[in-house]
Amino acid sequence: MKKLLLGLIFFPLFAAAQKTPSGFVINGKLDGFSDGLEIRLVQNGESVEMASTKLQGGKFTLKGSVTDPVLCFVMIGGEKPVELYVENKTISFKGDKKEPGVYKVEGSSSHKDFTDFISVFVPTAQQLSSQASIINYTPVGATRDSLMNIYNGLQQKVQAEIDKLVGKKPTSVIVPFVLNVTYQFNDDVVLLEKRFESLDEKVKSMEAGKQLKDFIAQNKIGAIGTEAMDFTQPDTTGKPVALSSFRGKYVLLDFWASWCRPCRQENPTVVNNYNKFKDKNFTVLSVSLDQPGKKDAWLNAIHEDNLTWTHVSDLQFWSNAAAVLYNVHGIPANYLIDPKGMIVAKGLRGPALEAKLCELLGCN
Repeated sequence: MKKLLLGLIFFPLFAAAQKTPSGFVINGKLDGFSDGLEIRLVQNGESVEMASTKLQGGKFTLKGSVTDPVLCFVMIGGEKPVELYVENKTISFKGDKKEPGVYKVEGSSSHKDFTDFISVFVPTAQQLSSQASIINYTPVGATRDSLMNIYNGLQQKVQAEIDKLVGKKPTSVIVPFVLNVTYQFNDDVVLLEKRFESLDEKVKSMEAGKQLKDFIAQNKIGAIGTEAMDFTQPDTTGKPVALSSFRGKYVLLDFWASWCRPCRQENPTVVNNYNKFKDKNFTVLSVSLDQPGKKDAWLNAIHEDNLTWTHVSDLQFWSNAAAVLYNVHGIPANYLIDPKGMIVAKGLRGPALEAKLCELLGCN
């Protein structure tokens, strides 16, 4: 089971905001802290300092400007950093040494949206992490099944809270940030894109929105639920073969190479499944990342491993055009494409390949 984050820490994933004519003023009041204490406002960990001052008479003022509302941290001497969503407004920031970690912020609507969300989300995320840890050490059986039901319920709660935020706050700049940092709980880029598209155009055009849009575009490459990208490469005889020519069948798009030991070790699994399902509207299209001048090695491997389906390659090693198109950085890699040309699974190795094909095509 995928490991979940233990103790979620929100931190800005987006680029530092640039200066604008109007700005923010943070008026702070800290009871019980010593005068002369350094107060700093930072972004990206501590790599970008936006303002700094000293505490005098229990008060401080930080000034600066941001292009869009952005998550920052207030550093109060050696105390734990305090999250603060900063926007170009007058913001009140209050704390008391007697109540560590408790700070009252007023004047930033983005900060209120942020804290409202994490007050519900973080406890659920922590429960998920704890549940995942228990499941990882629980043997297969009724107890584990029961724990998985609880885990799945918590997952649904997380997604429901995200949908609730998107639905209620489509104009809030914190939503692109939240969608980014919570992506690990779902890994469904199609759902992420749907949520992003429902946001206000102004939010989508902000820096956080633009960076999330780029993130979605990058992660949609070869994603489950997206249309398989077409390409054409020569087969072993030099005849051009297009992926789209297999439309109407389930096709396993398999990236491999004669020099790749894990690929060769996986080939018997692919052979067994090809023979089992080839009469059920299933086939394989293998793309080799063999090197220039190594066509004989490619052909010999096909023969030695009894790979009796269609094979293509431009013999350009890691620069193979199809591999670049699908952002393949390691092999073996595969994508299962349905008769309509949609990617329905990927990374199917060992028993997972047969299990998925049985699910789709039946094993009888």
